[in-house]
Amino acid sequence: MFFKINNYEKSSYIIKTLELNGSVEQGYSLFKTNCVGCHGITARGLVGPDLHSITQRLNDKQIIKQVTQGLTPPMPSFEIDPVNMSDLLRYLHSLE
Repeated sequence: MFFKINNYEKSSYIIKTLELNGSVEQGYSLFKTNCVGCHGITARGLVGPDLHSITQRLNDKQIIKQVTQGLTPPMPSFEIDPVNMSDLLRYLHSLE
């Protein structure tokens, strides 16, 4: 499910992720497993911010970079394959 991404692979990773049509249900499952500790079960925020309307504040490439690189502490970086990242993006779009 997870794998390491080196700098050379990052742009192809983003392209591959954006080409996929993720699943809201799979994205929510992934969210429950990895994200609720900081963002809460309803994604309204705890330690991490409220994620409702996140797709209006950040574009998909920015969200992918945030998840895979953990750009804003204390956000960790996640090693997530393109299919799962696509699912997570789809779920985040459903929170609008």
